[in-house]
Amino acid sequence: MEKDRITLRILEDKLFTGAVSVLSFCTIVPLLLILYYLVRNGISVVNWQFLTRLPRPVGEAGGGISNAIIGTVLLVLIACLLAVPTGILAGMYLAEYKEGKLAYLVRLCADILQGVPSIVIGIVAYVWVVLPMGGFSALSGGIALGVMILPTLVRTTEETLKSIPTNLREASFALGVPYHRTVLKVILPAGMSGIVTGILLSIARISGETAPILFTAFGNRFMNLDPLKPIASLPQLIYNYSTSPYAEWHSIAWGASLVLIIIVLGLNLAARLVIRRWKVQF
Repeated sequence: MEKDRITLRILEDKLFTGAVSVLSFCTIVPLLLILYYLVRNGISVVNWQFLTRLPRPVGEAGGGISNAIIGTVLLVLIACLLAVPTGILAGMYLAEYKEGKLAYLVRLCADILQGVPSIVIGIVAYVWVVLPMGGFSALSGGIALGVMILPTLVRTTEETLKSIPTNLREASFALGVPYHRTVLKVILPAGMSGIVTGILLSIARISGETAPILFTAFGNRFMNLDPLKPIASLPQLIYNYSTSPYAEWHSIAWGASLVLIIIVLGLNLAARLVIRRWKVQF
């Protein structure tokens, strides 16, 4: 009787393991199919000229996406300059002051803002930033993207700093280090790997956003480094070119999609490496 029960448990374990393996494989298949389709359609377009040249007018062969790559980098840089310091400071406050009305309000706002659709953020940025400024600009696009990554940074920083061992804090206090220096010189550096992970994941998220860009940065066929003027971006270029009736533009859209997915995958892999290093440290 006992042997039959053990055999039944082993059989159930194998069936459960097999079911989990099949379901895990089913979640991987769509990603592999997307990557295969992008590589098959975009690899023939991507070359050095494609990455370094500007788009050409309709009817002319060739052209590149250099303005969109530079524009995406500029938009992400503006978003990080606006959101990263604010998000880290807010996360530090929530980690240090877990109770209180202000902490509850900040945490609630971060959670609600994280669930707001990107297109709604784009419309709000259009009303609050684009219209008062009198036109589209890279700055307005960076503000919209910064609002999107702010709640992720706040929650990531809070959870990272809360997981720091209390021994570090107690050792610092035992040496006579003031409270503010303990937070800035001991707690914050100890959780920097987790904070960097949150930043990389946030950048990966906003790199492919299209809706806020259409309402704020709008797009530009020329190279532009002025944050107060419209600027191109990879998601906006892919959207415009993929919906056009020109076969040449469709090829460029496939190549730009491949470049964008490589950037996003690279950021996610970098975040995984940072997480692994952080776990090894603690």
